[in-house]
This record gives sequence, structure tokens and C-alpha cells, in this order.
Amino acid sequence: MRSTHPEPHFSNRNNWLRATVLGANDGLISTASLLMGVAAAGSSEQTLILTGVASLIAGAISMAAGEYVSVSSQADTEKADLAKEAYELMHNPDNELKELTQIYQSRGLDADLAAKVAEALTKHDALQAHARDEIGLNEDLSANPLQAALASAASFVMGAILPLLCVYAAPQPMRITALWIATLVGLALLGMLSAHLGGANKMLAMARVVIWGVVALAATSLIGHFFGIQTA
Repeated sequence: MRSTHPEPHFSNRNNWLRATVLGANDGLISTASLLMGVAAAGSSEQTLILTGVASLIAGAISMAAGEYVSVSSQADTEKADLAKEAYELMHNPDNELKELTQIYQSRGLDADLAAKVAEALTKHDALQAHARDEIGLNEDLSANPLQAALASAASFVMGAILPLLCVYAAPQPMRITALWIATLVGLALLGMLSAHLGGANKMLAMARVVIWGVVALAATSLIGHFFGIQTA
């Protein structure tokens, strides 16, 4: 059945969805794992809270900085490619037109139609045509460093708050068990949400994050248990 209206595409969400999911996942797993290791070593509630808050602040800043630098590098590369293409269009327009024609031929158009399409798009906006069809850049999906940085930092904080609240609210005998349950449930919900927003398989997405969460929590718990210093 044919659609009577333009359908939304999940790939349009890639920039912010990737940064948001990565930040929340990292915030939840890293903070919960750190608290698990410290809790397994028998640390006091005050130490756990301080550890969790420090992890939240440092992690959020680190995620924002890392995402900003990474996406800025990507944006710089895109600008350099566009500048190079603009130079070629100015100094070698005929060769660039032939190149664009060959691209359309390789996609299934016959020679005459490919030439007409290339000429029409070149007249309309030559740089945009080459950026999209030769380099593979799309301004709607281009990198936004500030957006990615803010999304990563905010989502890291949202992920890290759950295990921190769990440590604060749970009584000492139930603290480790509560951390396990809260973290795995949080990861499962995060996986389901990301799959829903991205149009992916929910069970597969949930399984991926939960498995890695179990690995991280188990590893730090064992380290805290065997190598930690018991405190009063």
C-alpha cells in the first residue's frame, strides 16, 4: 500500500540518538560498576555517595568534552572536503561535471539522462550536488559538536543518577542487591527505548546492554570483594 504522505526516517535521529544513548549507557554502567566495586569492599555510605557524585560530575564533563572534540574533528573534515570540492568546481568545472555524470551512470541512469541530471543539478547548486553524491555529505545529517556534547553530558547524568539514588535509598544489607536490580532494569529500559526510537529490534537491543552490564558489574564486584579494604 502506497503512503500518501512523506514518511519519517529513523536515520534522521542518528546524531542525537547516538550521543544520548551512549551517554546514558555509559553513565549508568560506569557509575553503577564503580559503586558496586566500592560497596563490595565494605565502604561506608558517605564514601559511596562521594564516589557516585564524583563519578557523575567527572563522567559528564568527560563525555561532553570527548563528544565535542570527536564531532568537531568530523565537522572539520567535512569542511575541508567541501573546500576542496569548491576549488575543483572553480578550476576544473568540466571534469567535475563528467565525474558527476559518471556517478549517476553507476547508479543505473543511461548516459544521456545522467548527463542531463548532472547538468541540471550543477546549475542549481553544484557544490551541494557534489557534496551529497560524490562525498556523501548531507546537511540534514551533518555533525553538530555542541548538540552532541550537551546530549552526551545530560544523558550521562540521567544514567548516573539511578545507581546513585539506589545507594542513597537502599539499606546497607540490601545495597549490592539493589544496585544489581536497579542497574539491569535501567539498562533494559534504556535498550528498549533506544530500539523504539531507532526502529530496531527491542529484545536484541535490551539483551546487548544487559549482558554488558552484567559483565561490568560482576567484574567490579569481584575486584572490590577480593582486593578491597574493609572499613568500619
